[in-house]
Amino acid sequence: MARFLQFHNSFFWVLIIFSIVSSSCNKFDGDVTVPAFLQIDTVFFATDVALQGENSHEISDVWVYVDDQQMGVFELPAKFPLLFNGKHRLEIRPGIKLNGISSTRSPYPLMKPIVIDDFEFFPDSVQKLNSLTFKYYSNVTFAWIESFENNNLTIQETQSSDTVIKLTSPANNPEAYLSSTSSYSGQINLTAEKPYYNAWSFYSYALPGLESPVLLEMDFKTDNYVTVGLFVHTEGGYKPVPLVVLNHSDEWNHIYINFTPTVGLNPFAIDFKVFFEAGLENGKAKSNIYFDNVKLIYRDNN
Repeated sequence: MARFLQFHNSFFWVLIIFSIVSSSCNKFDGDVTVPAFLQIDTVFFATDVALQGENSHEISDVWVYVDDQQMGVFELPAKFPLLFNGKHRLEIRPGIKLNGISSTRSPYPLMKPIVIDDFEFFPDSVQKLNSLTFKYYSNVTFAWIESFENNNLTIQETQSSDTVIKLTSPANNPEAYLSSTSSYSGQINLTAEKPYYNAWSFYSYALPGLESPVLLEMDFKTDNYVTVGLFVHTEGGYKPVPLVVLNHSDEWNHIYINFTPTVGLNPFAIDFKVFFEAGLENGKAKSNIYFDNVKLIYRDNN
């Protein structure tokens, strides 16, 4: 897969250069035949922790635009050619894998792009951009944040659940998601005696439909499959809509779960609840599931 991505990116660069060369008389002052290279090894993400939660992220790509024209999507770390000379408007958007799937790469609609109005390109040189810091849009709504830093948890087990989610113990347990602002995580233990977990968000949330992006961000680590979805509340009751299955991971992963289509398809819903479900897998005596930094967020474009 890594070789395929490398070949795909190289081929994509060739196509970009060819297309730009073919139309350079329309786009540039004079002929530009030698590309400038941009290099982006890593990017950063900053949050106001008290209002926006932890700054964990999984920005995997950058979407690059010059003078409002898309130049390509580049997997990080990236080094890529752009056939420009002199000052142009450079825009870099943070790219993610929606639902954790590589084939559904997308700019993250809740983070602001980085825009440099007068970026100067130097042909036949490599320009490093390694201090790029993305932030949420100022009009993003954080409907729900669960950081698992105290016992007042906002996840509620249903009557069918055999077990409960609890905080890791003691503080700074090495299994937890640890940072300068995080000392605990949520932990679910499945055993042969208690093999089933089922819970939903304590509160219900009215969410915007139509073209407004709605996503659930979360960090997880698990040796058991976990289903995440939405309960759609209508006059007929609650209807579960499973959306994503979290795969096994012995390291912390960050995922962006796309609730937008489900919310948009239910314009007459009263409200919604997020749910989590897991059953002990066959052949296992026990399993451990860890959650942290759960955020239900949206940007109302209506």
